[in-house]
Amino acid sequence: MSTEPGRSCPLAYRYSAAVFDRTPDLQADTLYVVGGLYGNLNALERIEALFAAETGNKRMVFNGDFHWFDTDPALFAEVNARVHRHTPLRGNVETELASDDPGAGCGCAYPSHVGDADVARSNAILNTLRDTARCHPADRAALAGLPMHAVARVGALRVGIVHGDAESLAGWRFDPALLDSPANQPWLDHVLAQARVDVFASSHTCAPALHTRPAGGTIVNNGAAGLGSLPGSSSGLITRISVHPAPAGVPVLRETVVQGIHIQAVRIDLDNAAWQRRFLAMWPAGSDAHTSYWRRVVHGLGTATESHTI
Repeated sequence: MSTEPGRSCPLAYRYSAAVFDRTPDLQADTLYVVGGLYGNLNALERIEALFAAETGNKRMVFNGDFHWFDTDPALFAEVNARVHRHTPLRGNVETELASDDPGAGCGCAYPSHVGDADVARSNAILNTLRDTARCHPADRAALAGLPMHAVARVGALRVGIVHGDAESLAGWRFDPALLDSPANQPWLDHVLAQARVDVFASSHTCAPALHTRPAGGTIVNNGAAGLGSLPGSSSGLITRISVHPAPAGVPVLRETVVQGIHIQAVRIDLDNAAWQRRFLAMWPAGSDAHTSYWRRVVHGLGTATESHTI
């Protein structure tokens, strides 16, 4: 395994799938899982509006990387405050923002198919964002104390909420390509059985998936809430898990129903022109984030490389 910054997976990121075999941390009739907000306040406002339309016992969990593009100190503080009104988990971004150790770089644990230039830019983005986080020492300290995972109960289903995969904060085994890989199938069945969950909800690899196992169990990856996660579309995605069908106005892209519970990918449409202006004010042409992400900000999910830039 590589020890290079941005490719290494620190030991502190790792856990056993057995940690999910516990009393649920939260219960809800409707659960929103928001991964990869990436500091996109425009997307957050849209998500908040959708969540407000839900009824009954509802909870929203931000499963990591809610910071990334938000290098403006005021924007960073606002995103942080609004996320903390709900249930935040830390992703690799929040973990490394709270640390001064450069050894993990961005903490993405990028696999070999991601190019060195992409990795270097992500490390540089993290360093720039860390300078912003240092303007908010209390917020930065709070990020270090966030949990890496959670267990929720929605109706009859137990849901393991992670940033990466069932064994690592920055794991890639819930990426769509690996979910379909024959070599990964025994591991998927093993971790679902060990965790004693019906669903794993993840993000990290920035590529969406809704995968049902032949032996039972579902893996849902929302791609990214704050970055285009569909081909040719700037819309992000979140995961909705509920005992209720989605209310009118909640744009469900894809759904599976397990034991009467709706597991859905929900599209996050926003005023993309406004988000682009905000992005460019922080990351102008030629900057690291602009080079890595501008095409996806404007056009959504494209090539395999573009789907793995965080």
